[in-house]
Amino acid sequence: MFSQFYANKLYLNPAFAGTANCPRVSLNYRNQWPGIDNSFVTYTASYDQQVDAINGGLGVLIMRDQAGEGVLSSTSAHFQYSYQFSVNRKFSIRSGFQASFVQKSIDVSNLRFGDMIDSRRGFVYQSQEQINNDRVLYPDFSAGILGFSEKLYFGFAVHHLTAPDEGFIDLSVLPRRFTGHFGAKLPFGLKNEDMSWSPNVIYQQQGEFTELNLGVYVSKGPIVLGLWHRLADSFIALVGIEKDDFKIGYSYDLTTSVLSDRTAGSHEISFSYILPCRPKKVKFETISCPSF
Repeated sequence: MFSQFYANKLYLNPAFAGTANCPRVSLNYRNQWPGIDNSFVTYTASYDQQVDAINGGLGVLIMRDQAGEGVLSSTSAHFQYSYQFSVNRKFSIRSGFQASFVQKSIDVSNLRFGDMIDSRRGFVYQSQEQINNDRVLYPDFSAGILGFSEKLYFGFAVHHLTAPDEGFIDLSVLPRRFTGHFGAKLPFGLKNEDMSWSPNVIYQQQGEFTELNLGVYVSKGPIVLGLWHRLADSFIALVGIEKDDFKIGYSYDLTTSVLSDRTAGSHEISFSYILPCRPKKVKFETISCPSF
């Protein structure tokens, strides 16, 4: 889970594909719990744009994740299409679909088993464990929907619709992940035209695990500040700079769970650039929501 939720829109909800006026390129990096041997590092790169000829948006997201000091790694490519229609002059709906291809691999040479242990010398023996399949490939599918007006927005997404098998030895079903998000972007009175604030709620559930995130962004000119609370887990502080065609942000997760004395928090960096495009009459309403 990324902490800069809206800096990685295509990961949050496939319905966000094509929601900028011009083509958009985004890069994201997350190092979670570096105090535990840099065990969880994730990179994403994405591109999306609106295509008037199909009255929708197209997007592609590439993701690389390394866990357990690189013992478990995954690489995935996600292809997205979204379609938008206006309910009335003030409210629009956008739906999205995502088809993904995922490769997961495990470095067997770095695994440790009980039959490798000598009581005095540690891990010295060859294991008799047999893992014949150190790589799995599978397709995955997701869908989402957005509803938004000038100031309000909300969305819902379901990832892993087919609950694919990602097991190396036995059946291991990947549970569906449900995401709901709601927020608003509001001005700070009439005298502060370049200043706004944005309260947000994001809820996720996957299998028996749930996560509730409560946060707020405050922006004045190009400066954006954010504070989130991931209940029973961490506080998230963010600072970002947003100009007309690019944005860059940094966030830090302060762990508050029972692991707080070991994780050294989490670091996340985001960058996004809006590519130049020919001026044209916008044929669809753009969503007004945070950039981080």
